[in-house]
Amino acid sequence: MENSKKTYYITVAQGEISQLSTASPWDFKIEATDDEIIKLRQYFDEVYSADIKGFYRAHTPYVQYHYDRENDEIDDTNQKIYRMIYELGDEEAKEHIRTQGLMSRIEEQE
Repeated sequence: MENSKKTYYITVAQGEISQLSTASPWDFKIEATDDEIIKLRQYFDEVYSADIKGFYRAHTPYVQYHYDRENDEIDDTNQKIYRMIYELGDEEAKEHIRTQGLMSRIEEQE
């Protein structure tokens, strides 16, 4: 894999990663290597997979609501995503994550 950094535009809610700023609305601008983008894509895929599992769990009446490993998995993976965006993001991305208190919540969980 190539180790030079490229600019990417990230939309967290949809799990989108694009090199085009005009392709769709985006939340964060980051500079990342190919390996870092592969890792970020894996995190987005993990959230999607856990979300599907949670959908099925929500429709199973005999499973207690507080027994919700899927939501815990999504929360844990979202923390990894935001940490990665914070580390790779431009100053605007870092400032947004700081002002929303996301980094302090992530650091509390460690």
